Amino acid sequence: MSLRDTVWKALGTVLDPELDEPITDLDFVASCTVSAEGVASVHLRLPTFFCAPNFSFLMVADAHDAVSAVQGVTRAEIVLDDHHASAEINDGVAAHAGFVETFVGEADAELDELRRYFLEKAVVAGQDRVARPLVDAGVGPDELADLTLGSAPASKDLDRLRRRRAALGLRDDDDAPLLIHPDGSRVTAAQVPLHLRRARLTRLGIEANGELCTSFLKTRYAGTSGTG
Repeated sequence: MSLRDTVWKALGTVLDPELDEPITDLDFVASCTVSAEGVASVHLRLPTFFCAPNFSFLMVADAHDAVSAVQGVTRAEIVLDDHHASAEINDGVAAHAGFVETFVGEADAELDELRRYFLEKAVVAGQDRVARPLVDAGVGPDELADLTLGSAPASKDLDRLRRRRAALGLRDDDDAPLLIHPDGSRVTAAQVPLHLRRARLTRLGIEANGELCTSFLKTRYAGTSGTG
């Protein structure tokens, strides 16, 4: 695998926090090159000129960290294009400044709580993705309440759910219950129907936002595509 391919793979670990999808899959990476000296130059683009600065900052900062960690990369240059706060975000990330220092007088807190909030939503949505095929197959509340991650059918959605739970410090081992409350406690059989209704609504909301952003991006950058 070339160094450029390794950098692209690292970018694939960077998520849009609201959509819970990699920026590479969302076509948010406009270009990615690596020089012979190991300088990785990445240009990012977003669906609209006015995408929220906090989400935008998280993605640029996470991309910088992910690319900088790649062995063989001597410098990471991550540039957000065509955004109303591009200059502030690009300069702040390059200087290793936090969100508050980057937006002095406008931001009063770092983004850890925002990141956690969307990870929690991703965990809720992930439970619906894993449980929904079982519900459709006739598996009832009692069985679902007893189901563990290890006994759930293997799938990419299950793998993703494990990763999101691990990121929150929640149990992701085989013996951990599939259906859990935000604090990690098991959902009881009586709670399963309402829990899954809420999980489904959360998933549908995330996916609807994703479709909207995809549509905006395609319209904004018609005739162009990111480089994979």
